[in-house]
Amino acid sequence: MSLARQTAWPLAVGRAEFVAVMAALMALNALAIDIMLPGMQQIGASLGVAEENERQYVITAYLLGFGSMQLLFGPLSDRFGRKGPLLAGLTVYVLAALAAAYAPDFQTLLLLRLLQGAGAASTRVLTVAMVRDVAGGRAMAEIMSLVFMVFMIMPVVAPALGQAILLAGEWHTIFLFMGFGGAAVIAWMGLRIPETLTPENRRPVSFAAIATGFRAVVTNRMSLWYTLAMTAILSALFGFINTVQQIYVGIYDLGNAFPLVFALVAGSMAFFSWLNSRIVQRFGMRRVSHTALFVFLSMSMTLLLLSLAGTVPLPVFLGLFTVAMCAFGMLTSNFSSIAMEPLGRVAGIASSAQGFFQTTGSAIIGAGIGQSFNGTITPVMAGFAIVSSAALVFVLIAEKGRLFTVGPAEA
Repeated sequence: MSLARQTAWPLAVGRAEFVAVMAALMALNALAIDIMLPGMQQIGASLGVAEENERQYVITAYLLGFGSMQLLFGPLSDRFGRKGPLLAGLTVYVLAALAAAYAPDFQTLLLLRLLQGAGAASTRVLTVAMVRDVAGGRAMAEIMSLVFMVFMIMPVVAPALGQAILLAGEWHTIFLFMGFGGAAVIAWMGLRIPETLTPENRRPVSFAAIATGFRAVVTNRMSLWYTLAMTAILSALFGFINTVQQIYVGIYDLGNAFPLVFALVAGSMAFFSWLNSRIVQRFGMRRVSHTALFVFLSMSMTLLLLSLAGTVPLPVFLGLFTVAMCAFGMLTSNFSSIAMEPLGRVAGIASSAQGFFQTTGSAIIGAGIGQSFNGTITPVMAGFAIVSSAALVFVLIAEKGRLFTVGPAEA
């Protein structure tokens, strides 16, 4: 059943606009990461960072703030509703972005990026929680697929947008653009989207309530192991994002064509995320995501083996890597939905716990993959192979060794 044919939509605002706002909230995160990529060299040169791998901390600092503060926004949203904490977090995001435009040194920039990520944590927790408030099962997976599709479209345009900004100004202007973009989303969200958490489903902010929510996450087999699987898969993505400028420009000498090639891969991911929203109702979250996981693992292993034999030609690298990232586009929304499905009654705390584990864990592992960069793609592809193998193990544990099944909420 498609979204258009489903009934009993609980909000006064239309379904399409709700999905659009949720997608815009998620897109702010992609914008904060991907628009930076063309400016990494300029930021390093301007702020005296000579070591290329150290420039990756601009990404890592944001991700650590983004991951750690999800622990706060979940409990707050379960007590006070989704909208207030979300608008507060967005305000921090905007103020930190505007301040970063005037950072006098690299350490200050990293601190402001940490704060910007901390504010953006509200979008990750509360987007998932708000979707779970109004939909469940395959309907939730379908909405999340559409949200992730827009989230993945942003990497198509963000690097090119960042490069265009650099042609007209300096790296400082990139942060001003992020700040004004966040302010626009605040206005849209504040004026159009109502509160989705009903009063009877609100929970007090107390240690006992938080512990109960976290215990629900770690003691539910599906939630725990699919959260860990998602963490592993996201580690590959963040490892690549940390090194993408070094790979495309340093190894393959793409120069100004870097945003175009980046957009090609990101656009393919977005298309397959959209395709997932079309087929998940028919085949189910597990059949689709498990197949995609095997494809992702196979492509990662193939690229690793090829890289050990020497430099992989650009067309071969792009072909195999694009297939892997298309599979990634069909993994994320399904894994998130499967992990969240059993936890509807503690959706806010559950979403914050899952987001904390996923983002903080993947940021640290992804930073490790990035810092191992040695002028070849071998360390990155080795990281891909390791984390995708770990994800497969986690899924097998969650499903008790049975893959490609149909879950209870999908039947």
